[in-house]
Amino acid sequence: MQHNVLILDFGSQYTQLIARRVRELNIYCEIYPYNNLPEDISNFRAVILSGSPFSVRSEEAPHPDLSEIKGKIPTLAVCYGAQYLAHFGGGNVAPSNTREYGRANLSYVKDGEVFFESIHEGSQVWMSHSDTIKELPTGGVRIASTHDVANAAYRIEGEETYAIQFHPEVYHSTDGKQLLENFLVKIAGVEQSWTPDNFVDMTVAELKEKVGKEKVVLGLSGGVDSTVAAVLLNKAIGNQLYCIFVNNGLLRKNEFQSVLDQYEGMGLNVKGVDASARFLDALAGISDPEEKRKTIGRVFIEVFDDESHKIEDAKWLGQGTIYPDVIESISVNGPSATIKSHHNVGGLPDFMKLKVVEPLRMLFKDEVRRVGASMGIDPELLGRHPFPGPGLAIRILGDITPEKVSILQEVDSVFINGLKSWGLYDSVWQAGAILLPVNSVGVMGDERTYEKCVALRAVESTDGMTADWVHLPYDFLQKMSNEIINKVKGVNRVVYDISSKPPATIEWE
Repeated sequence: MQHNVLILDFGSQYTQLIARRVRELNIYCEIYPYNNLPEDISNFRAVILSGSPFSVRSEEAPHPDLSEIKGKIPTLAVCYGAQYLAHFGGGNVAPSNTREYGRANLSYVKDGEVFFESIHEGSQVWMSHSDTIKELPTGGVRIASTHDVANAAYRIEGEETYAIQFHPEVYHSTDGKQLLENFLVKIAGVEQSWTPDNFVDMTVAELKEKVGKEKVVLGLSGGVDSTVAAVLLNKAIGNQLYCIFVNNGLLRKNEFQSVLDQYEGMGLNVKGVDASARFLDALAGISDPEEKRKTIGRVFIEVFDDESHKIEDAKWLGQGTIYPDVIESISVNGPSATIKSHHNVGGLPDFMKLKVVEPLRMLFKDEVRRVGASMGIDPELLGRHPFPGPGLAIRILGDITPEKVSILQEVDSVFINGLKSWGLYDSVWQAGAILLPVNSVGVMGDERTYEKCVALRAVESTDGMTADWVHLPYDFLQKMSNEIINKVKGVNRVVYDISSKPPATIEWE
């Protein structure tokens, strides 16, 4: 793997966005917690220090060891990073008289600075901090200001160290991408070689070397991630790959057979395993979201263990893990701050003797699609909305029963088919229905009903790290509500979720 850019995470909600913007420049980057640096950082061409919810003046503030970075590797310090370098480098950071949050415009840009090449006075930037740099650190040279922030950007004399008190990674900073390119390409000299074709060639070579002549068992879900992972592995090792598609009883309506049909002609060796009863039995009586996820993960592993024993000398388990799965399952503050666990992150139990291979582990969702397109995978398959690994289990709030699964499958079918027939499916990043653990009073055919309520959810996003709810047409929502209530027995009320991520998550559990 190319080790081009290291991003140190200090807990900012924007850290993943920094990585996204860097990847958009065709530059490979990796995120590491500030307190868990890679053993060898000599392979990295540049380092970016993220923002943080902490103040550098707080005793609890992240305090990284930058002795092998600052002055040795080109470094860009963003917001907290900029204040950290100032506070511990001979400068002065103090509370701002007014909270510096939101849009601002550059009022001064120092002439002749490569860092601000093609960026001019008046350029809009996004501020998000309550402290401000009153005095620059030793060797600091001011290179940009806004009307309210004198030291909006500075560099350290004699080093390739740059610092900014605004966020170039958010879209509100109109020249943010240009700024990142100036630093990474023109100052740090990083190559823009992170392309889908390059990734495929590099990954196939790595897989051949890693797997050798051994056999790989891969769990297919019908989704983009596992499909692209399977095609990559098939490209590398061919008939050494054995794909298994498990029906966990929590798939969409008729999905088990339709997915098996979809893989016909793709050249993949796929076996369908109907383990729906096994999953539903294991989930009986469980309401806690984390326990549901862990139970599904455990049963998945048990099923794969059973199936792998039927494949003589299988040594590897292939998985479609992608980068957001990995990021959301770690935290700079330890496991207690984890948002939710992912069933395909975290390794395997001792009894399962398979090694893990995850060819997509370092890709964001949109990158997975581009890699799939470069390998000629059907655009319709690549355009499928993401679907959670635990399936409908985390869209049924409360305990799981076959009756609830059946109700939600019918509701989901009406909603997803409606999006497609109205030409709305491709403008939505992810959509689904949630079965709520409440009954409500209704009137149907002059009779009182007391039945289930469902919530419809549709979001737009780039990679799932942040998401906004989609403004679906009112007439479409009205049509969906009528169809669901008329066609799905047991439902008498439909609501639409208008929450964004953050503060909400895309899934309700």
